[in-house]
Amino acid sequence: MRSEWQTIVLHRDAPAKPAPGAPCNGCGVCCAAAPCPAALLIFRSRRGPCPALEWQPAPAHYRCGLLTSPSRHLRWLPSTLTRRLFTRWIAAGHGCDSDVEADTGIAPP
Repeated sequence: MRSEWQTIVLHRDAPAKPAPGAPCNGCGVCCAAAPCPAALLIFRSRRGPCPALEWQPAPAHYRCGLLTSPSRHLRWLPSTLTRRLFTRWIAAGHGCDSDVEADTGIAPP
């Protein structure tokens, strides 16, 4: 069995990735590892981090820019329509669905 490794870069204050099925905490691992189907359609990029992944410093977590600021990414669609559509497409509010195993690469003290 071949193991694939990928290095993703996240903000140092990002929360740790939750277990699959646990509530999303905005860790950003899933979107930094690969774009979701909605991002594939919009940005036409199959690899690398999603261009819509946005860091929010005040609550110290990541959010999907297609939901938080849709007009920045899709100027030609009304924000209320895109927000509703992408909330459904990315299953926002349904828990972590990422099976990416995250290793911080930082040794414990």
